[in-house]
Amino acid sequence: MALDQLHDDDKEMGFLDHLEELRWHLVRSVVAIVVFSVAAFLAKDFVWKGVILAPIYSDFWTYKQLCYLAELFKTPVLCLGDIPIDIQNRTITGQFTMHIKSSLVIGLVLAFPYAFWEIWRFVKPGLRHSERSASRGVVLAVSFLFITGVLFGYYIVTPLSLNFLGNYSLVDSIDNNIDITSILNTITTLVLACGFMFQLPMATYILSKAGIVTPDLMKRYRRHSIVVILLLSAIITPPDVMSQILIALPLSLLYEISIVISKRINKKRERELYES
Repeated sequence: MALDQLHDDDKEMGFLDHLEELRWHLVRSVVAIVVFSVAAFLAKDFVWKGVILAPIYSDFWTYKQLCYLAELFKTPVLCLGDIPIDIQNRTITGQFTMHIKSSLVIGLVLAFPYAFWEIWRFVKPGLRHSERSASRGVVLAVSFLFITGVLFGYYIVTPLSLNFLGNYSLVDSIDNNIDITSILNTITTLVLACGFMFQLPMATYILSKAGIVTPDLMKRYRRHSIVVILLLSAIITPPDVMSQILIALPLSLLYEISIVISKRINKKRERELYES
């Protein structure tokens, strides 16, 4: 009985040690997010004028490139102008609350690679040697996909969505007096959604390694995936077709890339089984 109790205590201590280690990884991740959030909070003018509200004005990078294409292909309709909206704040705490929220979002985006690295440091020791070898470079891959998704959401989806919605008019007598909360929520949703949804190839890689997903399975459910992608696009974007298409197209492409990834992993597994 004493030996069994001692054995249980050792296991409990091991479990508590793991919790303690996880806690410090999470603490360091949160500290990184807070540090970047504080920096964003202090850089208020740059964050709001140069980042958050920048997609509203015609000198935004995306609009400049579209105007260049319009001139190159003789298609003036591609050159978009300022969005005819009047930004308003309707609550006494609105601007301060938006200042904090925007700082936290930017802190999360900037600290994401480090935060994921901290979580990976906790997970990695529990993997077998073969699993560690297979997951080499996972932090770099996840960070690259996240940053690519964020940039795509900010420079492609957000400006085109805001421009379409801001210029959409039922009758000329209706003015667009938009609350700042609506603009920030729209930008945050589009950017973060793109960042996380661009993780599809990485998720496919992990599931394929685990034998849960196969290329044949993904091909069989390709039509179903299109429906799911359209539903997700409709949920995370404003209620307009353009925004949904802008997100659905790259996700469909990522799904096809994921099939290729799964196919390569499956071939490698079959080759290893054959050689053994």
